[in-house]
Parts: sequence; structure tokens; C-alpha cells
Amino acid sequence: MARDLGPKCRLCRREGIKLFLKGERCLTEKCAIERRSYPPGEHGRGRIKQSEYLLQLREKQKARRYYGLLEKQFRNTYEKATRGTGAPGENLLRMLETRLDNVVYRLGFAGSRAQARQLVRHGHFQVNGRRVNIPSYGVRPNDIITLKQGSAAKELVQDATDLTASVSPWLQADHEGLTGKVLRWPERAEIDTPVQESLIVELYSK
Repeated sequence: MARDLGPKCRLCRREGIKLFLKGERCLTEKCAIERRSYPPGEHGRGRIKQSEYLLQLREKQKARRYYGLLEKQFRNTYEKATRGTGAPGENLLRMLETRLDNVVYRLGFAGSRAQARQLVRHGHFQVNGRRVNIPSYGVRPNDIITLKQGSAAKELVQDATDLTASVSPWLQADHEGLTGKVLRWPERAEIDTPVQESLIVELYSK
């Protein structure tokens, strides 16, 4: 399955919530949710029959699109989460949050997760001094994330930091030096992803 290359705003309208897929635009009046809060398509304004399965599917799709994963990637992440100790749903969100592309975004070094993924793929960031170009790379406590010396993306990253109001409490960011540190694993209360992970667990448990 190929990555969705269509209009990002359609995905937010489908889920009925801002997924912040277009960075700064999502904070302006140009946001599609602000202008058309119903699903796209001819029958977008029609009444949709709700069911238990539909609610579970929508939560899964919402989480998958929020973090920008393909279905197979998301399923593999969930299976890894079930093998760990603790609640599978919380493990899943913790694993998604500690992906390198998401951490770069959470540190304020990119305007969106899509931009963060592209910067990582092009090798602009290092983890503990080593170049890492795998967006799904899982960072761990005490890992140091830095912009590669002489990176052509420095100005772009600096522009993104100017728009960052705050950084997640489990991370530490130095926007002057363009470096960040993972202080600890994120707690569930510190993850603001707008999904009910219990519904995702119910869906995959069938």
C-alpha cells in the first residue's frame, strides 16, 4: 500500500478533528476543519450510521494518520506493543511518540510530522552523534538529538522553532543550539494524541 499523497486536509475532515498535518496552516483560518467541518465527498453532510466497529476503525485510522504510518507499519507497532509489559494501548502510544520523526516534531524542529519525517530521511539529524535517517527509529531516555553540523536545513529548522510555544515535559530542547534530549519515557497523561487507545486495542483483538 502506497503512502497517501492526496490533500492532507481531507484526512482531517474525514476524522472530524485537527490532525495538524500541515503545520502552521492548521493554526490559521485557512484550516479546512474551520471552514468545512464535515467529511469530504458528495454524502459528507449526510447522517452516518454509527456502530461499534466504525468507532473502533475511526480511532485506529485517526491514530495512523496522526503519526503518518501505513497500515502495515501501524499493525507491526501494535504487535510489538502487545509483547511488552503494561497496557497494550499505552505501550502503543509510547512507541509512536518515541519515533524519531515524532520526537523531532515534538522538539519543535519541524512544522509538521511530514516535514520532520522528510528531514530525518534526508539525514539532517543525528542521535548521540550518529547519523540516523530512519523515521521509525525508536529513541530512548538520555538520547541526544542534534541537527547535523553544516546542515542545509538549518534555516528551515530555526524557522520552525520560532513557532514552537512549548515542548513536551519528557523532552528537553535547546532551540539556540538546535539540540534536544529525551529525559524519560512519556507518561500517558503527557501524550496529547486525540485518540482512545482502548478502541484500537478492541479492534485488533477481534
